[in-house]
Amino acid sequence: MGFFHFQLLKKSKKSMARLGIIRTPRGVIHTPAFMPVGTQATVKTLTPEEVSDLGAEIILSNTYHLYLRPGTEIINKAGGLHRFMNWQGPILTDSGGFQVFSLGSLRRITDDGVHFRSHLDGSPHFISPEKSMEIQAVLGSDIAMAFDVCAPFPCSYEEALEAVERTTRWAERSLKAPHAPGQVVFGIVQGSVYPELRERSAREITALDFPGYAVGGLSVGEPKVIMYEVLEKTTPLLPEDRPRYLMGVGTADCLWEGVARGVDLFDCVLPTRIARNGTALTSKGKVVVRNAEFADDFSPIDADCGCYTCRNYSRAYLRHLFKAEEILGHRLLTIHNLYFTLGVMAEIRQAIREDRFEEHMDEFLKQLNSTNVE
Repeated sequence: MGFFHFQLLKKSKKSMARLGIIRTPRGVIHTPAFMPVGTQATVKTLTPEEVSDLGAEIILSNTYHLYLRPGTEIINKAGGLHRFMNWQGPILTDSGGFQVFSLGSLRRITDDGVHFRSHLDGSPHFISPEKSMEIQAVLGSDIAMAFDVCAPFPCSYEEALEAVERTTRWAERSLKAPHAPGQVVFGIVQGSVYPELRERSAREITALDFPGYAVGGLSVGEPKVIMYEVLEKTTPLLPEDRPRYLMGVGTADCLWEGVARGVDLFDCVLPTRIARNGTALTSKGKVVVRNAEFADDFSPIDADCGCYTCRNYSRAYLRHLFKAEEILGHRLLTIHNLYFTLGVMAEIRQAIREDRFEEHMDEFLKQLNSTNVE
């Protein structure tokens, strides 16, 4: 594993919540942690320095998108993804599996890999476990993800079983493929909503002794209560001394609920995506600043928030920016939403540290669910 190391610092007495630290060659990650998504080598509208100043210690980038544009040759010439985008901290790259499987009729899965057509220009491509790892090696991410099969929701037991079997075979191939110096690979547990398949996948993937594990195939359309049930049964099957990553999840309630079930890492496009649609996250729910009711509201998005946006700008001004289609509105709401989300994670870590995680979680969720400010 080189310089990669996970240290478990503290466990909650009443739940599976845990406090830890991941050490990588490019810096430490205090867990539980949220990874802002920089799909195409950028967290949209922000500079890397701004993302770091907001409290992010690691970001996520996308193998599929970077492979198609600008391509591995350009990134390789730049000296790797970190230099290309000027991000100094750790980077996790997903394998591209979720994206190619989301292409529907544009892709064809075989035991060798996935044949697909680019969503950009329709050109034909093929990604196998070996190809995915080759791309991620060129990117030079600190954490690379094994190439897996993400079953949709809903899906039949047979479809989920086939995805589990392929995921295990492809995990073995991903591990054997060459990696960049200092790069580690995380395995992914699949199985859809079927407990016995989740158990089988966890058993097979953990037997390969990855330095970290992800729970994939959730937050793909299933009700949250089902996601929580699957998590509750899956995370105890993963080694306690390795980090656990819940892929594609990042709303405030899911962060608390995920940590309560033993998750250490999260990522999600939601904070940045809804910012570009004029929606702000707060501990009392969402605020849609585009709404007419805020035209002459000169209060901040959240009076209790200390972010740059809330300290300097009003809801009325933000609404004006969005109505006028000014890009500054996107930037200011992205700053706020990431500050809020990363702040939730800091709050969670502090609550675990002080042995008050469950009580604080109840208070947070009660406030979030009792007020609707949309």
